[in-house]
Amino acid sequence: MTTLRIARRNLGRNFRRTFLGLFAITLAQAGVLLMDGLMNGYTDAMVDAFTGPMLGHVQVHAHDYREQQSMDLTITHLGDKLSQLRGLPEAPEASARIYAPVLVALGEQGFMGVVVGLQPKREAGARGLLGTRPELTNLRSDQVLIGKSLAHRMNVKEGDELAIVGQAADGSIANDLYEVAGLLPSPVELVESTGLIMTLPAAQSLFVMDDEAHEITLHGADPDGAPHLAASVGGLPSFGELEIKRWDELAPELTSMLQMTSGFTWILLLLVFVAAAAGVANTMLMAAFERNHELGMLLALGCSPQRIVGMLTLEALLLGALGAGLGTTLGIAGNALLASSGVDFAGLGGAGNELQNLSLAGMNFGVVVFPRTSFQTVASGLSAVIVTSLLASLWPALHAATLQPVEAMRA
Repeated sequence: MTTLRIARRNLGRNFRRTFLGLFAITLAQAGVLLMDGLMNGYTDAMVDAFTGPMLGHVQVHAHDYREQQSMDLTITHLGDKLSQLRGLPEAPEASARIYAPVLVALGEQGFMGVVVGLQPKREAGARGLLGTRPELTNLRSDQVLIGKSLAHRMNVKEGDELAIVGQAADGSIANDLYEVAGLLPSPVELVESTGLIMTLPAAQSLFVMDDEAHEITLHGADPDGAPHLAASVGGLPSFGELEIKRWDELAPELTSMLQMTSGFTWILLLLVFVAAAAGVANTMLMAAFERNHELGMLLALGCSPQRIVGMLTLEALLLGALGAGLGTTLGIAGNALLASSGVDFAGLGGAGNELQNLSLAGMNFGVVVFPRTSFQTVASGLSAVIVTSLLASLWPALHAATLQPVEAMRA
């Protein structure tokens, strides 16, 4: 305790020098947490956008369907498989989809489109293709929803009648007339620019797919639970012949971006090391060299070199811990403050209202980011400062421990 009191008192002897060291460490730790919070918010927005209406957390397909996109590569006995999936506690949300390229026309001019057959009640909500618009879930078998961009290109409005022509799963021609029940804005580019949404039974009837679908999309509690969910699905009796993929396997470009973000966090932590080393080493070196006379007297009075080393090491640890604590407090508070309103990157870049969304691999997501503090980064930053403080104190501590008392007192 005496050593601790002396170390604490020594830090206050030169307030300006101690303040500069504290400022460097505090600024580095706070900056790391703020930047990491923004990156976490950005990646959270991307993951939520992709795993929400587009990918889900896990997808099930027939083998080779994703590569070939062939109409006849289907999941058979769909009803039985959906019943099994909905019995899993990890997958409260399981929905089936059909995808079929078609030619759609209002008059004489035809446009390329993609029919998406789905279960409207299960695709409503923030994580479904229909979004939070419950009025769009009451589709009749002779109605479709059309992607907003496609509707604008075709000059289609609600109530118009569209002719849809495509190929059925058995190779025959699939064609029928459908009434436009509404225009659907969607963050999924496939739906927004080419999508024609109809009920799953209507799509099964049009494309001759009896109790079949091309895809089953599952949502668990969160994206991190996808490996466990995929393993549970793979363990079901009738899923052995099917392909089961997690969201990170379905979107490798997103996974690569997340890995780059993780690497960026390590670069930020390196800045903490540098700032802490500079702040602590400078403070402790100056403190040790200007106190040669005092340290020589302590050694002459019987103080052991080990206690001198302990005293200087404690000074470094106190300085590092105080700076890291202040920086952590500022960083967490800053992230909480920014998360309450979000950070508009478009506004910061001068784009104003002209840029509303960013696009990646056919998915649009907002430009407003809500920072999130990662307590793993907090712990890593604190550990980095403590370790760096110890390392930075070694040179001045060893210098003090090897002083000759008589020579030090003459200085």
